[in-house]
Amino acid sequence: MSAWLPSAPCTPDACVEPAPAAVAVPRAVLRLTAVTALLLAGIALSPLGGRIPADWVRRWCRALVRAIGVRARVTGAAAPGGGLLLVANHVSWLDVPLLTAVRPARMLGKTEIRRWPVAGTLAARGGTLFIERDRLRALPGTVASIAGALRTGSAVAAFPEGSTWCGRAHGRFRRAVFQAALDAGVPVQPVRLRYRLQDGGTGTAAAFVGADTLLASLWRVARTRGLVAEVEVCPVIAPGTHTDRRALAEAAQPITSGPAWTHAALVDGHPAAGGAVTA
Repeated sequence: MSAWLPSAPCTPDACVEPAPAAVAVPRAVLRLTAVTALLLAGIALSPLGGRIPADWVRRWCRALVRAIGVRARVTGAAAPGGGLLLVANHVSWLDVPLLTAVRPARMLGKTEIRRWPVAGTLAARGGTLFIERDRLRALPGTVASIAGALRTGSAVAAFPEGSTWCGRAHGRFRRAVFQAALDAGVPVQPVRLRYRLQDGGTGTAAAFVGADTLLASLWRVARTRGLVAEVEVCPVIAPGTHTDRRALAEAAQPITSGPAWTHAALVDGHPAAGGAVTA
């Protein structure tokens, strides 16, 4: 078993609860149509790469989340410039655009994502660092690639749990990705992701777990009424404060799985009225 290939006990049947209120089928179809149009637009613009302004990327990610009917609430600290490792708990494919809305970053993803329709092409063109999770021998090279990207001043976003969980339970952070932050001498910024329903209920409809398929998950999210994504951007862990990857992983994990942090909300680095960024 590779260090990149942990398993989670969460399954769609055991963990994903149907939403108490669903939107009409025609509206869900319109949501998926809007998402597809945004993804195709992203693919068309992806050859421009780093020439696309970061603010445009953030706005596109927020539009993608909103198009499928999810309201995003982003609170917390601003993401610093320069090399940065963003780490978060992993619940859904929605986690990727939500993290990118915090700060555009190169994602760390499994090679299987390349085969996803439309989204796989966008991920590859967007500079995703793909992991061969079933090859332990590839681990040192992957860590070196991540460290190299961080040294150039890029942000890299990773989900150290290595697998999606339903949000009620959390996995243990794998340590390898934290070695890259240590090697590059960059800060680590934990981000906590939670999904709930607008009426206060549990939002497990967003979970993408077990044998769930991407199309089934997309349809379930599109049919869910009042789904809210809460993104808590926590203070950075400065380089040099932890001497090894185990200590760094153990410092970051409780932040993403523990009680909610309370911060002043920020919009693109500036205080936001009302304490939230809503997409």
